[in-house]
Amino acid sequence: MTPATSLFTPVEADLRILADNLTQLVGNRHPILYAAAEHLFGAGGKRIRPAIVLLISRATMLEQDITPRHRRLAEITEMIHTASLVHDDVVDESNVRRGVPTVHSLFGNRIAVLAGDFLFAQSSWYLANLDNLDVVKLLSEVIMDLAAGEIQQGLNRFDTNLSTETYLKKSYYKTASLIANSSKAAGLLSEVSQESAENLYNYGKHLGLAFQIVDDILDFTGSTDTLGKPAGSDLKSGNLTAPVLFALEEQPYLEVLIEREFAQEGDLEQALGLISDSQGIQKARELAAHHAKASAEHIATLEPSESRQALINMTDYVLSRLY
Repeated sequence: MTPATSLFTPVEADLRILADNLTQLVGNRHPILYAAAEHLFGAGGKRIRPAIVLLISRATMLEQDITPRHRRLAEITEMIHTASLVHDDVVDESNVRRGVPTVHSLFGNRIAVLAGDFLFAQSSWYLANLDNLDVVKLLSEVIMDLAAGEIQQGLNRFDTNLSTETYLKKSYYKTASLIANSSKAAGLLSEVSQESAENLYNYGKHLGLAFQIVDDILDFTGSTDTLGKPAGSDLKSGNLTAPVLFALEEQPYLEVLIEREFAQEGDLEQALGLISDSQGIQKARELAAHHAKASAEHIATLEPSESRQALINMTDYVLSRLY
């Protein structure tokens, strides 16, 4: 499997600048928030989202260097993503993320919620300072979508009538919206045509959906070490994802186990067995491959460049995480 970071060669230097800037953006007036930010931004994340913004910036500015506004957009994207993770970990009561303790496990729920709010507020402030109303609208929508996705996931717990369409909509809100809208925003800062901007949006949307579906498959096939959380934890908490929804079409008894919320001993293990014995994981793989292919087709419309090739390779990388 290609490590994600090797795809980022065209923007390696840009990502180093980004890493230096992130903690400084939070500022050190608030020691606890500064400590939380330093902990978060130093937690060894793959920086996939800002890398995509920087690659699109370079792929759409072939004749000239990217601007400070492109760089700031990449930083804002990572801040929004990180803020959402802090809040997700509180909601999911996760003590570890990427192999390091979560903010709320170190500083308590109250500080974690406030740290997430602070990062959202900071990102909004820097966003407004880009002085581009269209970009502000795109990224503001992302912040609304993230909240909508979390609420929808909470309301649909253990709901065996959930449709694949509703699942994909939630996946868009939680994962794809940020990648889609920040991809389009990078194009707008490069002053691409409206058609190009839409292609960039669709590249990000389909890439984000493929990414989320793959994550949902790994919840069943990955080890606790690679996932950084126990396998099957989504199912246990009632979050029904693509492999489960496809398995439900074949395994009627799975519905019984889910609807009683795995109340009896051995229910969860039995449910995992039924999913594993079904076509659920294979069908979810096919769905992820469909979105990865659509993503590659949208980005192929850009002029050839090293950065465009890295963006195409990213669609293969997402699927390669399964093998």
